[in-house]
Amino acid sequence: MSWMTAISIWIIPCFLLIVLVTASWKRLPSYELFVEGGKEGVKMAFSLLPFLVGMIVAISILRSSGVLDALITLLTPVLTFLKIPPDVLPLALIRPISGTAALGMTTELIQTHGPDSFIGRLASTMQGSTDTTLYILTIYFGAVGIKRMRYALKVGLLADLVGIIVSVIVVTIVFG
Repeated sequence: MSWMTAISIWIIPCFLLIVLVTASWKRLPSYELFVEGGKEGVKMAFSLLPFLVGMIVAISILRSSGVLDALITLLTPVLTFLKIPPDVLPLALIRPISGTAALGMTTELIQTHGPDSFIGRLASTMQGSTDTTLYILTIYFGAVGIKRMRYALKVGLLADLVGIIVSVIVVTIVFG
């Protein structure tokens, strides 16, 4: 067994032991605090549920309505002129909304075109260079009750756009 495997097996039990020993040393009621934290966790999960359902419904509507396919068809000439494969456009559009959907699309692109293809490399780079901005804002802002997102949405989506553009440029320079 390698040392990395041993660390990964023992890190969580050791952390829990350190927390329990520290709580006992400070004479804190560790079990009661654990139960209280569990209650808060369940309350938090239930408060996030409406936001999660809303995101899932929005993603399903976007994918099943045909809007995504129509947008790809509309933008294909522009993307071809810019030497961007139209196959990655759905990934670029879905990534800010859902990490799971984007990972599924990335996996599909890699299985279809291969991991060493331009599209496979671009999809992988795009997956790592962008974030799930709308998901993050919905869940985290919703969890703490922030209603007005102000600049967070604009900056997050701008960062995603920059990540997509830079992904295309870097993959084109390195692998194109």
